[in-house]
Amino acid sequence: MTEQKQPSQRQLRVAQEIQRVITSVLEKGDLRSKEIRESFITVTEVRVSPDLKYATVYIMTLNGQNLGLVLEMLNAEKGVFKKQIGAKLKLRYTPEITFRADDTFIEVDKIEKLLRHPKVAQDLKQTTV
Repeated sequence: MTEQKQPSQRQLRVAQEIQRVITSVLEKGDLRSKEIRESFITVTEVRVSPDLKYATVYIMTLNGQNLGLVLEMLNAEKGVFKKQIGAKLKLRYTPEITFRADDTFIEVDKIEKLLRHPKVAQDLKQTTV
């Protein structure tokens, strides 16, 4: 089992700023893709590598609608985001951006469904008695 190192304060600050810039670009709608402009996109998290050269942006669309297509379009237009990040943040290197689906909501939903399953509910009742 590998222990994952916690991000530094600098990584967290840079990630937060990148999230702010990306959200701003999405709100303004300065993108070529109609699919992106017409989708409700939430940037749930940004993770930055320790050397600040790579950033992974986790997104979710409203009810997961067109998520695959939106991800494809965002990754195709990542140059627009990189340009804005380079202009607004004073970093030595502008990070390479990769957009990914945030699957935490899907995992939470799976766990909730498991907990509501009759056999699991029966087992839970037996342990509390």
